[in-house]
Amino acid sequence: MVRLSGLSILWIVSAVAAQLASTGLSVTLNNVPYFISPYSAGKVSVDTRSLSKVATVFGFKPVTVVPDAKESDLPKLLTSWTSVDDVFQPAFAGAILLGSARGTSNPKKPIISGVSSVVVKLSNKKIPAGPYFLELSTGSLYPVHRLYQDFAGAFLQALLEKPDGKFETLSAQIAGSDSLTIGVPSRLYYTKTAAKPLAGVRLGVKDIYRVAGVKGSNGNRAWYNLYPAANVTGTAIQRLIDAGAVVVGLQKTSQFANGESATADWVDYHEPFNPRGDGYQDTSSSSSGAGASVASYEWLDIAIGSDTGGSVRGPAGTQGLFGNRPSHGLVSLDNVMPLSPTLDTPGFLIRDPYIWDAANAALYGKNYKSLVKAKPKYPNKILTVGFPTNTSASAAAPLFIDFANALAKFVSGSVTALNLENEWKATGPGGPALAQLLNQTYATIITKEQTELVREPFFRDYAAAHDGRTPFVNPVPKSRWAYGDNRTDADLQQEYKNKQTFMTWWNTKVLPPVTDASQCSSGLLLYPGSSGSQNPRNTYRTLPGVPLGFGTSRISVFTEVPDSVYPLGQVASLSTITNHVEYFPVAVDIMAAKGCDGLLVKLAQDLVQAGILTVPKAGGTVTGGDILMK
Repeated sequence: MVRLSGLSILWIVSAVAAQLASTGLSVTLNNVPYFISPYSAGKVSVDTRSLSKVATVFGFKPVTVVPDAKESDLPKLLTSWTSVDDVFQPAFAGAILLGSARGTSNPKKPIISGVSSVVVKLSNKKIPAGPYFLELSTGSLYPVHRLYQDFAGAFLQALLEKPDGKFETLSAQIAGSDSLTIGVPSRLYYTKTAAKPLAGVRLGVKDIYRVAGVKGSNGNRAWYNLYPAANVTGTAIQRLIDAGAVVVGLQKTSQFANGESATADWVDYHEPFNPRGDGYQDTSSSSSGAGASVASYEWLDIAIGSDTGGSVRGPAGTQGLFGNRPSHGLVSLDNVMPLSPTLDTPGFLIRDPYIWDAANAALYGKNYKSLVKAKPKYPNKILTVGFPTNTSASAAAPLFIDFANALAKFVSGSVTALNLENEWKATGPGGPALAQLLNQTYATIITKEQTELVREPFFRDYAAAHDGRTPFVNPVPKSRWAYGDNRTDADLQQEYKNKQTFMTWWNTKVLPPVTDASQCSSGLLLYPGSSGSQNPRNTYRTLPGVPLGFGTSRISVFTEVPDSVYPLGQVASLSTITNHVEYFPVAVDIMAAKGCDGLLVKLAQDLVQAGILTVPKAGGTVTGGDILMK
């Protein structure tokens, strides 16, 4: 007889009580990779014998749910699904669970070409239409995610939303070289409504926004390993989720949202790849993952980044996308890592300007005035700063000049070149030139604020956990923080005053709002965003410096006005990577008065309809095509 000690008995009990949970299942259907969610959408009653000819894997069968349709409607309906949804494919039609069916039938004619279908009655009409995997043993239907390779290296984590509203890492992997696998759910599961205007819109989230159940990194490995997963989702992301957006992953950011260049500065994580041109151009930062993903992937609709000094506008321009820095302060940035609360804004990178307006409305709520259903009285004063004066100035010059002239004609206005320094001298409050007044404003504000809000608590927590050690920090934020250490609190207060002085002047003398809501802004200001120049990632650069100086991209930063990027096209240039002519994006920035964000989105839509702008596509160029680095 063998005797067991009390300790041994307890060990056996604990082993028996060990938790076993599914994290989903990866399969392929007709060589297309899919992920079967571990969370059931509901149960149905099905005579499994009627599905005997349908393929089975681990007790799961692919099926299609159609709650509301007649059997005669199925051929047209399912054929349309193959064109509007990248997840559904004809193989799911081997078994169709139809709400209007009276029993089980085997249609004589194929419902969808090449597939022999069985139609059975759907016992649970609350389950949304679309493709599912049916678990034979339980009758549970599980949602389907199509799996894609993140070949651009844009994501840090692939995410799956749980029934409780929190998120977990998507546990799937398909073949790929040093890349994550992202899963996207069927678009058929979602129906847009007034309450959910973003239903089914696939969203990438910059890894400075906290998402419940997920660990964040801010681009720093020590941070990721030091802190636990977030308990809550911040206001900005939660508003998008509440509007129906589907978060598919966290996306890479340059470290602590500071501006970094590929090769020279990215140490903890590898910078994403810009798909345009030769595939080896810098993505611009800090919303690098957001720009690279939206430019690369047709299956991703939109990405949310942040813009403090240009972190949305830069990636949008270099990758030929629409993007926006909104009027400052439109939405709470709780549970978001700050670079500078005084200057931080959340913004989108996007291809479709119609989704852009809906996303803005969801994110900014009552602070956003959409003009999509209105007929704006566009301002006819068009100002330009830094625009070329003749079409031979550069390859991109004709695109800028033609756009300005086309815009002026569209709004029945005229174009006037604005010299900022001259205007400041003529109408400003007096004092030093702008270049002198604002030389250290941006650098001082971001470094002093981020040092206090991010570096100090981070270093303190890390030291407490690691015997007094200091965590690794990339060269750029480290050098910027050092600059801030040499600026005093009095310096910071002075730079706040300098910002306020400039903002007051700009918003009253240069680009003031007007009382007519259909016009909103007294004028529009244009400046070159991306000129199609090359900035290859295989270049070793000088030591990181401090972002001193003042230029046109800082205007909206200091004045709190909306600044949006419009893609204008592309220019041909001999690539230093491929030794072949490639095409690189050209984009313009356009500003309006504070609070006139909706005007800029409506203008983008109207210019697309007028043929002045073209909606960019995902691919190697803004018109689509193969991505070379893929």
